[in-house]
Amino acid sequence: MRRTWLAGVPLLGLILAGCSGSGNTPSGDSHRTTVSASGTPSASPSAAGAGWNAWTANYSAAEGRCEATAHQVVCRTGSGGLVGRSRNTGEVTWTVPPAERGKDADLVVDSATERAVTSSGKTLRAANLRTGKVAWTRRLADGSTFPVVIRVADGTVYVLETPTAGMKVITLAAFRASDGKPLWHRSVAVDPYGDMAAFGGRVYTTDGTKVTARDARTGATVATTPRGVECAYLISGGKYLVCTGSPISAGDTFPPLQRLDADTLRPMKTAEDTGDKPERGVISSDGVLVLYEANAEDSSAGSWNAYDLVHPKRLWSYYDTTEEGELAGDRFVTFTPVNAAARDRVISIDLHAGPKGTGDAAPHLSPRYSQARGGEGPRLVVPGGDPDHVVVQAGTHRSLRSIPLP
Repeated sequence: MRRTWLAGVPLLGLILAGCSGSGNTPSGDSHRTTVSASGTPSASPSAAGAGWNAWTANYSAAEGRCEATAHQVVCRTGSGGLVGRSRNTGEVTWTVPPAERGKDADLVVDSATERAVTSSGKTLRAANLRTGKVAWTRRLADGSTFPVVIRVADGTVYVLETPTAGMKVITLAAFRASDGKPLWHRSVAVDPYGDMAAFGGRVYTTDGTKVTARDARTGATVATTPRGVECAYLISGGKYLVCTGSPISAGDTFPPLQRLDADTLRPMKTAEDTGDKPERGVISSDGVLVLYEANAEDSSAGSWNAYDLVHPKRLWSYYDTTEEGELAGDRFVTFTPVNAAARDRVISIDLHAGPKGTGDAAPHLSPRYSQARGGEGPRLVVPGGDPDHVVVQAGTHRSLRSIPLP
């Protein structure tokens, strides 16, 4: 969700310190390759290489959220349809037609299993990323009044079904990613807005207070949080599991940031958070949590705060007006604030040095791109692996732009 424009708040001087791309950088629109909505190039792209190229492509009104692997971009369409696009040109390379009508789940793209998974109504389906064909389709046990939660880990697709809004006891099901074979299902007490995590042979859910860990092979409960540990929302990454307050909370106070032991679910020493409302977070493989926190009364602006989970401490803070941010290798990537002189750009920040880093660890700014304007409601799509490009998805004028990672 893109934050609204907030007048009168200057960009902190530290943002520009050590940044490349400030000053007289030309607009990113002056050297672009454009692809029409049909996928036909309207200007000659740079020579297609083995990796990612810079390009711009329109996407149709039917297409929604996009994700990427190291080899392609994948976008969902209404009612469970999917579209695959080339990493070299942005052209459409394959399509999966819609299934039955219904509310769509988030798209999950997993390069390890070569599957893209989504759902619509009572239908869960997966596409083969290599061929662009439907790999399998399965009927869910219950229809959903709002999107199901989907995760993929270690060759298994996990689905939280949500038959009735507000119900706490819903179905958690596991399917083999290769062919969709049902493995197990359990009726679980869970808050579907509390998210779900799957890694290390376990699946984690929260009912809004208590976290439960289940064996990924059987669904059997193997651990729960001790009494007194409050967990409204789960964030995971690498081998790390963190509890925060819920981003949908209407309150003014929130449970403190808390790292959990992934095996026992016991609380571990954790750095003190800011006390602001946690909106969204990502965790690196070496244990750096970057969490967007905003004032509960006015969430139009906030800060990305980095916390070291291994040596508990807060590392740095970056003022911003968006909760759109992702990890790319050892850097954190987000958009510059909409009220800053350096607006409409993508910035990458060293995970440990932060925005005050110098030398090789200094923050890097991209040129200005029309797709990165606040009014476009932009989001970042980061390919897997150690990417040298990222994709900016603009919502208002519906275009995708592959750019070199700043």
